[in-house]
Formats: sequence, C-alpha cells, structure tokens
Amino acid sequence: MIDETTGALPVEGMPAARVLDEIRALRAADRPTHGGRLFAYVYDPGVAGLDELAQAAYAESAHVNGLDPTAFPSLLAMENALVGAAARLLGGGPGTSAPDVVGSVTSGGTESLILAVKAARDARPDLAEPRIVVPVSGHAAFAKAAHYLRVALDPVPVDPVTLRPAAADVAAAIRPETVLVVASAPSYAHGVIDPVAEIAAVAAAAGVRCHVDACFGGWTLPWLRRLGAPVPPFDFAVPGVTSISVDLHKYAYAPKGVSVLLHRDPGLRAPQFFAYADWPGYTMVNPVIASTRSGGPIAAAYATLRHLGEDGYLRLAAVTRDAVAGLADAVRAVDGLRLLAEPESTVVCFTADDPGLDLFVLVDELTARGWHTQPQLAYAGLPASVHLTVTAAVAPRVAEFGPALAEAAAAARAAGPVVLPPELLALAGSLTPEALTSDLIGGLAAGLGLGAGPAPDRMAAVNTLLQAAPVRLRERLLVEFVGLLQRPTW
Repeated sequence: MIDETTGALPVEGMPAARVLDEIRALRAADRPTHGGRLFAYVYDPGVAGLDELAQAAYAESAHVNGLDPTAFPSLLAMENALVGAAARLLGGGPGTSAPDVVGSVTSGGTESLILAVKAARDARPDLAEPRIVVPVSGHAAFAKAAHYLRVALDPVPVDPVTLRPAAADVAAAIRPETVLVVASAPSYAHGVIDPVAEIAAVAAAAGVRCHVDACFGGWTLPWLRRLGAPVPPFDFAVPGVTSISVDLHKYAYAPKGVSVLLHRDPGLRAPQFFAYADWPGYTMVNPVIASTRSGGPIAAAYATLRHLGEDGYLRLAAVTRDAVAGLADAVRAVDGLRLLAEPESTVVCFTADDPGLDLFVLVDELTARGWHTQPQLAYAGLPASVHLTVTAAVAPRVAEFGPALAEAAAAARAAGPVVLPPELLALAGSLTPEALTSDLIGGLAAGLGLGAGPAPDRMAAVNTLLQAAPVRLRERLLVEFVGLLQRPTW
C-alpha cells in the first residue's frame, strides 16, 4: 500500500525494487486483467509472450514525442502503418471504392469519437447551432463530445426487440443543422449491428456525414465475416460512410490506449486538425486532441499487429466466436435468464424474466465466485441487463462459467431482490440534482457503504438506487459517489 506519511513524493528517493513491490501490492486489489474471468474493460488474447513483446516495444518508444513527426519519423512510420492496416481491414485503400482513406491514431475510442464530431462540426462553420443524430444505443462518448464541443444531440430510439434504430427514424431526426449521423457496429451495450447501409443512405441523401462507431467491433467483424458469419455491410464498402473509428486496444489486443479514426478522404479529415501560429513559440499543428503524445502505445500496437498477423487474428476470432456460443448456451440453460439479443459479435447480453432473480444480486454473486461482469441499468423500456465482453482468453473458462452462473442464480434467488427503504426510494424518485446537498450525499453514500477508499464488494444496493433515480439525478449521484473515491493522498 501507499505510505500515507509520504504519498507519491517521499523526501528521499526509494530503491526501484521497493517501488515496484508497492505497485504490485496495489495491483493485488484490482480485477484480474488476464485469465478470462473479467468480462469488461480489458481485452486478453491469451497469447503467450505477447505482453512481453508489447512492453518491450513500448519501452523502446516511450520517450518519443508525437508532437513533431519530422523529429521522430519512426513514430510517423508506425502510425501510418497502423492507419493503413485498419483502413485495409475496413474496406478502404488501393483497389477499393475508398482508395483515398486517411486517418490518425488517437488515445482511445472516446478521443476518436470526439474528433469525428469536431471534424463534422468544423466543416460547417456556417451553422450557429450544429447538431448530431445518434441512436440511444450509441456510445456515451458521443454525448460527451456534444457536451465538450457545444453541439446539440438528437437521440433516436431503438426497437425494444431488435435493439436497433430504424433508418426512417434517423431520417426524421435529421435537420438542416445536422452535421453528423452515427451508426454502431456493433453497439457496446447489446452487441448488435445497426443497419449501417440504410442509415448511411439517409445521411447521404441529406448531405450529411455518417460516422460508423466500430471502436468495439471494427477489428473483429471482418475476421468473423471471413469465418462465415453473416456480418452485414458496415465499413467503407458502404456508400455514404464517411468515417470509421476502431480501437486497437480492444480486439487488436494492443495495450491501452490506441484507437484509429479513419476518414474516407483527406478533405473530410482536414477540419479535424488544429493549427495555431499566432504566438511567438513553435508553430502548433495537431491532428488529435493531445499535443505531446508518447510513442509507447503506438509502438506497442505496431508490434502486436506485426506479431499476430492476419492468421493470428483469424484464429483468435474463431476461438472467441466459439466462446461466445458457449456462454450464450450457459445463459439459455438457466431458468429465468434470457438473452437480450442473439449474439452476432463478441458480446453476450442477458436479462432476467423472473422477478425473484435480481440481476444486480446475481452480478454480486458472480463476483463472489471470481467472475466479473458488467451490470447495465434499465433504460427507456429496455430492461436491466448483464453485459459480457468476450475475448479469446475466455474460451478455456467457458465450461466453468455455466455451473458458476447456475450457482450464482440460485444464490441470488435465495437472497431475494434488494429492498431499499421506501423513504429512500421516494427520495430518489423525487429529488432533483440541484436539491442534493453535501450532507444528503454523504448520508446516502454512508448508507450504501461508499466513502473514501475502494468501493464495496457488493454493489447491488448502489445499482438499485441508481436505477430508481431519474437519469439526470442518476448522473449527479454517480459524479458525487465517484468523487468520494477520488481524494488525494497527502
């Protein structure tokens, strides 16, 4: 643990071995990043030696600065190679209908999406109030982009059965001020692919850019298609698709954080750049949000792609596909659980039809058994659900998951649903974000076991309260609860 008498900055420096021991001790409290038991946040291929290769490549370029590509041509060469690989995989490059694709490497999917919105907004300086059209299943990073960039967000509902937006609803949401229309391939929450071709067509008919958020699936869907999966068109082969994002730190299995934002041609990318010369320092030009960028993540991603190759990714996709099928069968085998969508990518998402089976309690019971899943709150008629991001490393664990899920479901039924005090539920349903006070937040947090230090082992009560709260209050509670966890060590 961190020595609270000195924090991160002791008076006298410490031996390297002791510092590493401290970090390892801190890491012992983390969720396991390897081993196939964590179904969110990390992407583990289970390939021996890959971590060591990526770490060595990272170290080789950790101090290289992407601020000036003329000073560090090695980084420029690797970035261009990553962009080319992503473009070729996603229907662009020589000999395709999108031969002039260009792109940039970013720090992650959120930065890629923010830049896609920025490029679309800045391409229309004539609009005082630009807008973007996004299905409600689109990633929350689009809302973040709209907030940061002062762009209005027009949400489009999804069908409660198919979990997809209708192209007609997207068309109806487009206004003269719309600068960007979004589709997901797939949506993160449920793992279903939006009707990209239809959405891109209505966007093109309106003269609006169409961004495909393939951050999650862009590096798996092409391989699954090669394996015979019925993957619908979603990439640059689709007329009207003007940009695509794909995260390499997801299913390309590169270390975090590396994403690629692609544009169909250089003219579409141009507004993404920021250049400034009206000061006495160096002339600034940035293709992404950051100025200084470490070459470490880019080199690690380059090494990962070079080492695995097409045959490696095809093999990993096949293993993952089989793991998805096995996990889906495990869900089907438990009475009271139901797949929210038939898997068509690398997500297994399920809900509970049995009122005696509280999904949030089920998640806690799985955690107690060493399986770490991601609960998703009910939203706009869609039920609460459990999300499993499936990676290749999960495959050896599939046979263990079925019995664990059945045991956890039995334990959740025996425990019964979470019951919050009626007055607390009434408060959650009636409070406005503005009405929250520090004392009220402190009391709520204490009652739920939240405070300084790590979150409690069981989160069912917290999730139940959040689900009972209206969306705006839910957001404020999340901010306040996480704020309680993030306090400086003096």
